[in-house]
Amino acid sequence: MGFFKSILKGIFNSSIPIFKFEDNKLFFKLDLEEYFEYELNEYDIKTRHDPFVHEAYTISNNEIFLEYIRTDANVSWNGQPLSLYEGFFKKKLAIRYLEVIEDREFSNYELKTYRVDDAFIIHMIYVYSVNSELFIIDVKGNLYKDLMQKLNKNYKYGYDNEQRGDINFNISIVKENGMKGFFNESD
Repeated sequence: MGFFKSILKGIFNSSIPIFKFEDNKLFFKLDLEEYFEYELNEYDIKTRHDPFVHEAYTISNNEIFLEYIRTDANVSWNGQPLSLYEGFFKKKLAIRYLEVIEDREFSNYELKTYRVDDAFIIHMIYVYSVNSELFIIDVKGNLYKDLMQKLNKNYKYGYDNEQRGDINFNISIVKENGMKGFFNESD
């Protein structure tokens, strides 16, 4: 009986989402039984719509900008989602130079630090699963540092003395998908 119970527990745990947003908190799945939670203070949330999207929204406050996209099962991206988002982000914010100075990957996570136009740094957290993508731009570095230390216990954050930018934008890759074709129905 213990064998079947462990199989059922494994199936149940694998169906738990990698990311969720509930009660003003971001939850990141670290392993089968543990979530890292990050509380958001005042924030603005906007629902985004597209024919190929099941659920999408953006959240922003003075620390982060987040775009969550859950596409329909028959939808595919027209390129690697993170690369498309980086190009979109760079173009929409008129960034001339975006240099990756740190890039770490863990099972469903990619965390990057960028130097922007040789002026300041920003952090990006990319979380992906079968039909969902999460892009987080973190200018203060608090979420980035805390999540990175949860994913890698030996991680040492080395950007405390770097200049930071500000988040003050209203962009959405979902909002512009109809014109730009970032994702669409698979053949």
